[in-house]
Amino acid sequence: MYFYAPETLSNQNLIITKSAKPTLTDHGSNSRPLYTKNCYTQVMKYVALLRGINVGGNNKIEMQRLKACFEALGFENVSTYINSGNVIFETSDKSEPKIVSKIEKAIKKEFGFAVRVVVRDNKNIAKLLQATPADWHNNAEQKTDVLFLWDEYCNTKSLELITTNPNVDTLKYIDGAIVWHLEKKNYPKSGMNKFIGTEVYTHMTARNINTLRKLAELMKV
Repeated sequence: MYFYAPETLSNQNLIITKSAKPTLTDHGSNSRPLYTKNCYTQVMKYVALLRGINVGGNNKIEMQRLKACFEALGFENVSTYINSGNVIFETSDKSEPKIVSKIEKAIKKEFGFAVRVVVRDNKNIAKLLQATPADWHNNAEQKTDVLFLWDEYCNTKSLELITTNPNVDTLKYIDGAIVWHLEKKNYPKSGMNKFIGTEVYTHMTARNINTLRKLAELMKV
């Protein structure tokens, strides 16, 4: 069963008045104005999601060292959440591809191996959670995973590349991610247990819905 989320979420705009004092029209975003020499620049809050680190003893990365790596790139207010590789930070850079490239190069230089990274801003995370049913959880009864797709797979066609069982699997494409929900008792029947190694699997990084909701809370701070 597939669903497509509507493309609706207001953006926050930075307004420069004649007195050169910044005013933010607040629609729930956590961006903030930063004064530079001649103008004000909007600082955005992002989360970087690393793929495949600290799993089964492979690609080990210490979070404190990872935090220092991000700070060395000039990012501000850097924090990490759990060892799966979730880094919240602020920057005035608006180009996500550029940010991803900087991070991936820095990680390879610092740790000696390549790690793929997905970057999303706080508006994207908020939109994703708004479009995900509130009663979808990751607990003893339910399994809800969020698949963050590489750029070339950020479209609804990625749903067609995933083998599912429509009787037990519910998938929603939401702005660069796929939310996959099922009852845990149905996992043996689900397409999820055959997902590893498939095309979409190798072009995404996944987080469970509990982790994503916690990251959204931290990005509001």
